[in-house]
Amino acid sequence: MADITTSEIVHIANLAMLNLSENEIKNYTKDMQEILNYAEIINKIDTSNVDETIGVAEQKNRFRKDEIIPFKTRENLLQNAPSQDEGMFQIPKVIS
Repeated sequence: MADITTSEIVHIANLAMLNLSENEIKNYTKDMQEILNYAEIINKIDTSNVDETIGVAEQKNRFRKDEIIPFKTRENLLQNAPSQDEGMFQIPKVIS
């Protein structure tokens, strides 16, 4: 793979409207070359015997029917509250 040049880094920086110092240009040139070298290594990997997958596990979502179940009493509903005050859910203060 061809080496990336400082002029290419300056061109990319100009496209992104970035003003880079000489030290930044030098560092970005080195970093970009390392990225391209790694990409070249990845491109050489033989994946011809690897099956295409969407995910590692073949799990599927288990959906349940969305049903509205009314509570008969407020007390039954408030049993789910970690904390309650005067018949209402009590939550921690969010805004100070």
